[in-house]
Amino acid sequence: MEAKFCSLCGHAMEWRDFDGTMRNACTQCAFVHWGNYSIGVGALVVKDGKLLLVRRAQEPGKGFWTNPGGYIEQLEPIAETIEREVFEESGVRAVVQNIVAVRDQPRSIHNVYIAFSMEYVAGEPKPDGFEVDAAGFFSSQEMEGMNVAGFTRWLADVALHGREPGLAADRKPIVDLPGYGLFRV
Repeated sequence: MEAKFCSLCGHAMEWRDFDGTMRNACTQCAFVHWGNYSIGVGALVVKDGKLLLVRRAQEPGKGFWTNPGGYIEQLEPIAETIEREVFEESGVRAVVQNIVAVRDQPRSIHNVYIAFSMEYVAGEPKPDGFEVDAAGFFSSQEMEGMNVAGFTRWLADVALHGREPGLAADRKPIVDLPGYGLFRV
């Protein structure tokens, strides 16, 4: 659906060319609708050589086993988002280590998904009973007989057979940058 009025000032919108791309822009203020985007995050929590998985109880993906995850909140740092999502979906406490995979999925709502390796801290897997109806740690062999989503199978390979550590959180950057989530090699 196309916006007819500006969400900031209420004036009419019009289509304008911005460097060769037509964008919906306000006729009165500086607002430009740059597109529709979503950012998903996923957790790769390994304990004793097994990966934490949850079984989706809702669409999309109802009945499939996936790694815990969700979408970032507007004012929540991304590391806090994934730590919260893991706990909410599985009852497991884990902390961010590295970014180990990124999926880019251009479509009507352009989706970027960032997968984090996470250090297991505490807790036994227990589903939330709403978003997920089962949770546990599983080996590659156990996953072979399970209804694991295709993308999650790829992520399981990254988690259990990855050859590189990925981008690590920079907790002490050389410059004070409050509010930034920084990851680097």
